Amino acid sequence: MLSHLTSSDSLLGNAFPAFDYALAPWDGLDFLAFNPTSPNPVTSSSASDDPKTTPADQKPPSDQSNRVVSFTEERKRRRMISNRDSARRSRMRKQRHLENLRNQMNLFRVENRELNNGFQFLLHHCNRLRTENEWLRSERTMLRQKLADINQILLFRQLQPFSTAWPCNIVMTE
Repeated sequence: MLSHLTSSDSLLGNAFPAFDYALAPWDGLDFLAFNPTSPNPVTSSSASDDPKTTPADQKPPSDQSNRVVSFTEERKRRRMISNRDSARRSRMRKQRHLENLRNQMNLFRVENRELNNGFQFLLHHCNRLRTENEWLRSERTMLRQKLADINQILLFRQLQPFSTAWPCNIVMTE
């Protein structure tokens, strides 16, 4: 087993220099199952820790092993329940978030439709004003032309009495 290799073994070298006491990081995690109410220390249950012992020699007291097993099983069960609750809360959060996004999308669609309707109204109103403006400009041009014609006629009538008195305008008939 790798836990029996020491830093002096030249085959693998020391992959974990901080663990020079001949234990790999994955060994010795049995202390996590320590029960503080138990008067007996928790021992390792793997048969490969001591090559001199046989599996028959390593029978721990059944009460202590049951406590360790029940403690770890209880921790696993509580962790599983906690994970299920966390996943359920996460799914509910996700569902609420999706519902909020759908509501926002519907509100944005309504707002977009209203803005589009307002834009179409303004576009129609702008086109109507543009048409009316073009009609008013053409009418202004026509009225200016009429006014210029009327001014010319009035000027001609004002000058007409003087034109008969001028000697160059007298035509003699023979």
